[in-house]
Amino acid sequence: MNRIPAALGHLLPSTLAFFTPAHGASPNAQEIDTLYKITLYIALVIFIAVEGALGYALVKFRKRKGAVAAQIHGNTRLEVSWTVAAAVILVGLAVLTFAKLSSIQDPPNSGPGGAELGEQNNLIYASTSRKLPPDGKALNITVIGRQYIWQFVYPGANEPDGLGAPYSYEELVVPTNTTVSLDIVSSDVVHSWWVPELGGKFQAVPGYHNYTWFKVSKPGIFRGQCAFLCGRGHARMIATVKAVPPAQFEAWLARQKQLIAQANAEAAKARAKLKALSGAGAVENP
Repeated sequence: MNRIPAALGHLLPSTLAFFTPAHGASPNAQEIDTLYKITLYIALVIFIAVEGALGYALVKFRKRKGAVAAQIHGNTRLEVSWTVAAAVILVGLAVLTFAKLSSIQDPPNSGPGGAELGEQNNLIYASTSRKLPPDGKALNITVIGRQYIWQFVYPGANEPDGLGAPYSYEELVVPTNTTVSLDIVSSDVVHSWWVPELGGKFQAVPGYHNYTWFKVSKPGIFRGQCAFLCGRGHARMIATVKAVPPAQFEAWLARQKQLIAQANAEAAKARAKLKALSGAGAVENP
């Protein structure tokens, strides 16, 4: 019998968790989560009060034999009160939103123990849409939306034009306690980058750059998906962010560079072999 009150005690938190976003694993996502929940709780109080008053009126003033309904032509004081109360709530929410807006948009510095960010990892410039941490350093990763997969390009290109940069598909690996800046683009149609625990949605639009950031304090895996219908394979366009300790990230990045270099070397050999062929052999043995 003691299990019933315990189960009921978990009912409200579980219900609220169903209607609220995932708890933020990044400071910007935490601020979004806080704003959402404050708005939800205020709306719940108003909903319960209005529905309670409606239920009371239905019971108190229900139809009875011989009863004559009172003719009420309005109550100016009551109408002014609820109008002013609604306006105060809206203004309060607006003020709170603008107060938290900077902490949602502006990335902080990387924390102690984060990855070492060299010059190649620094953002080149800041703008109204692309924000810099106060110290100007962040791990800048390009997110490319493709039908129907996400590609992630990391800093560390071998050539000045950016060629030879390490990259991965579907899984974005980042170091913990490090400010990560995302440059979001698309190679074909409109996509939408969204990992709920790491911030809001950002469109990937062909010919346009969109920017966001996150900073994960602890190792973990965070899942998301393209949030814009982009074609028949849209449902398969998932995204995973894996946060690992900085040392593990550096080892992973070095391994990616090695694998890409090996693949490029093998491709160069295959091209040289194909180029050396002539006549029918070039067609039969590509």
